[in-house]
Amino acid sequence: MFPSLFLQSTPSSLVGFLPILLIFAIFYFLLFMPMQRQRKNQQKMLAALQNGNVVQTSGGIVGTIVAIESDDTLVLRVKPDNIKIQVVRSAVSSLVTSEGKK
Repeated sequence: MFPSLFLQSTPSSLVGFLPILLIFAIFYFLLFMPMQRQRKNQQKMLAALQNGNVVQTSGGIVGTIVAIESDDTLVLRVKPDNIKIQVVRSAVSSLVTSEGKK
């Protein structure tokens, strides 16, 4: 009865998955790649910590590294009373530069 209706070709499966693949590519380039790059930079910074570096912990404590006791613990000297605290290396969130201090 309607032969032209049945003769229309269906789009290929690749064209149907193209929007989904495009969304995954956008998520990868906008979210996952920068997160991986940030994680690598954080690991490099943690590996390069030395005595005398001024660091900030994830809890907001700013202190100077006095000793690196083992592979995963640091001793920080915190001002104003020069209190020494022991923190895990992974708790360090960033290095504090001299121009960032007041």
